Parts: sequence; structure tokens; C-alpha cells
Amino acid sequence: MRGRYWRLVALGLVVGSVAGAQGRTGSGDASRLSAGIEARTLKNGLKIIVWPDHDIPNVALFNWFRVGSRNERPGITGLSHFFEHMMFNGAKKYGPGQFDAVMEAAGGSNNAYTSEDVTVYMDWFPRSALETIFDLEADRLANLAFDPKVIESERGVVYSERRSAVDNDNSGALMEQMQATAFVAHPYQFPVIGWPSDIESWRMEDLQRFFKTYYAPNNATLVVVGAVTPAEIFALAEKHLGPIPSQPAPEPVRTQEPEQQGERRIVVRRLAQSPLLQMAWQGMNAKDPDMPALELLLRVLAEGESSRLHRRLVEEEQVAIGVNSHFGQGFDPSLVWLLADLPPGGELAKVEKLFEEELAKVRAQGVTDAELRKAKNITVAEFWRGLETNSQRAQLLGSYEVFQGDWRKLFDAPARYEHVTREQVRKVATRIFNANRRTVGMLIPTDEEQAPEGQRKEAGQ
Repeated sequence: MRGRYWRLVALGLVVGSVAGAQGRTGSGDASRLSAGIEARTLKNGLKIIVWPDHDIPNVALFNWFRVGSRNERPGITGLSHFFEHMMFNGAKKYGPGQFDAVMEAAGGSNNAYTSEDVTVYMDWFPRSALETIFDLEADRLANLAFDPKVIESERGVVYSERRSAVDNDNSGALMEQMQATAFVAHPYQFPVIGWPSDIESWRMEDLQRFFKTYYAPNNATLVVVGAVTPAEIFALAEKHLGPIPSQPAPEPVRTQEPEQQGERRIVVRRLAQSPLLQMAWQGMNAKDPDMPALELLLRVLAEGESSRLHRRLVEEEQVAIGVNSHFGQGFDPSLVWLLADLPPGGELAKVEKLFEEELAKVRAQGVTDAELRKAKNITVAEFWRGLETNSQRAQLLGSYEVFQGDWRKLFDAPARYEHVTREQVRKVATRIFNANRRTVGMLIPTDEEQAPEGQRKEAGQ
């Protein structure tokens, strides 16, 4: 996001309580909610999806571009994140500072985020500002300014963001090294925020070529949710965004990560008070049929204080102060992560041994009926809470359209989770938690800063 970058984003759902979700597939509610949603593709290739809901007179507009760090290469890493920032820095009609000022004057607000796979620009505003918002969006897409002074200023902002999120953050620094180690061929190895030397050396021609290629209407999906009608949104899009020409389709990412043939290990030594342990396995893409079972498995293992790993490592053995998990749901298979924060002086080897013991159990025995039921309850309850706001609807509808290829699959999600069996969870544990396909990273505290000098200097120096 502006001010920080969103590293692993796809179909994530918010966390909440579990009451009332048991046994409910929600098929009737889904049918009612999806009624009225319409989609259309303009002649320039821009796809538009409209979800009318007139409960409140507000609107969420999310513009999804299929560009992230997977579309970069050595020398231009971090460019998609850079354009996340640049899109707010002035165009032909609305100059520097005007995008935010005009939107706020109309009662709106905005943000954006970048991941390995997508960059998403988000506007929230009253319906009275509809025409203004479309005018703003069209101006920056058709006429984005490439002022060298603004570019250098924003380069410094991005570099500062990198220092905060990675260079001065032990967990972020270890995770970046893990990602670069776990992938040897696929561009998922690149940090979303970019390598320091690349941030310092992007050239004007790099920026112009990248923008023209990826920020074209035929590489975007516009999702509008709220107090609107499909007809008025299609008309506004045709008027403001229709004249923007399409571009040749971006070159597809053809690289596939070769099969990992053995465990990889890294050790990072940094100024720190406490050790960190991170483990990552080669995972699956968003369309993989095992994805629902994997989501439920990770909830059983590492979500909440009643999860297996929290009970064993934090409460019983008291060797860690926190455990967590996450995984990316992208266009290509990404990583499944388990992470542990240790107390000062904590024993990394002991935590790793306990991790492996718990993973061996789940590979051999799977999960219990009660654990699976709880995981389903949480997941389905979160799904419905995620549809309470215009913003979350725009996020989820866009996610399913972009990553699953059809927004309609959003409404089948509860049934997919309900149909997962204990045997499917055990099989996915065996598939993922294979020692030959994992990368293990340890951060060992030191008394002195070990970061290379180049990572501490200012951009442009």
C-alpha cells in the first residue's frame, strides 16, 4: 500500500468469530447477493464488473492490473510497486497533488497495493462523485506525467519504504532472503519492493516502456460496488476510459520453477534481540483444487491460540512467543510459510524439531473431526463477513475474477470449503510438507549491524 507494500495478497479473508457458521453453505444467500451483478468488456479490452447495492449512498471502485514483481527482471525489480506510487503524482489534467485533493474535496479517499501478481488501485467515495472519479482515473491512465523531478522524489520515497519494511525489519529481511533462495528461476524470487541497486538505477526508458505495456485497459479489470447501476457505470466507463487505446498483450511469464530436489538452508546474522525461524515449502497456484484443503490445514496448524503449533510451541514447551502461517495465491505456485518468533536466547534447533514433529503427525494422521469443523466454521464465517462492505466485495470479486478467471466462483466458495474431507487435508499435508521441497531460514542475533553498506545509503547517492 502507499506507505507500505503488500507482499502476499490474493484471496485473503478477515479474521473473526465462528458463531453460527456450522453446516451452512449459504447457497440461497449467495444467489441473492449475486443477483444484479453485470459485466461488460469495452472495445479496448477493459473488463468492467458492477455489483449494485443501494443500502448506503457510497461506492468502492477497484482497478486491478495484472502486473506485479513476477513481470519484472533483474535491473527493473520494484517497478510495479513504483508505479503504485507514481499513479498519484500527477497527469495532464490533474497535476501533482491534484488527484488526492480533488478526490478528497468530493468526499472520497484512496489507496493502492502491489503484490507478486497484481497492482490494485482503490477509491472509496459518495455516489455523487462518480463522474469526478472516472475523470481522475482516466486522466492518470491516459496521461500519466513522467516528470524527472517527481520521479527522483518518488524514488527516494520508495527507497525509504524499503528501509522501513525490509532493511530495518528483521522478519522482513529474513523473508526476503528466503524468497530469493526458495526460487532459483521463477521471478517470484524478486522482492515486490525491488532490490536496492535496481531502485537506484531505474531509467526513464524503463519506466515508460513498463507503463505502456502493463497499465493498458486490456490488462485491467475494473470492479465497481455500491450505489450505482450497471448501465450508468458502463456509460461512464465508455465515456472516460473507452478512448484509451489498448496495447499489445504483455509477454507472458513462461518460466516455471524447476522441481526442488533437496532442502535449502540460509542463516542471516543481524542486530537483533531475538532469533527467528521461517520455513517455506513450494506450494500451489490459486486455481489448484487442493487450495481449500490447504487453507483449512493451515488454520488447524497455526491460526489462533488453540492451533496445534501455538499450543505446542508457545503454551506447552514455551520455546516460542508466537507462531504464524501464510501462503500466496497467485498465478503461479508460490510458497507456504510457517514462522516462529523466539524469545531472547531461544533455541532455534529445538523449535525446528518441534515443528517437524507436529508436521509428521499431520502427515501421518491428518486432523480431527473437531479441528476440521472449527477451521470450516472460521473460514465460512469470515467469508460472509467479508461481503458486508463495498470495499471487501470489490476486493473479493476482483480476486476471483483475476485469479480464478470468473467472478462467479466467489459465490461457490462456502460450498468448496464445506466439501473438504479429513483425508483431503491429510493428503495435502503430505503433498506440501515434503522436506525435499522446503527452505529453512534462521535469523541469529548479533551485537553489531551486519547489513551491507549499500543497503543503508540513500537513493540517488
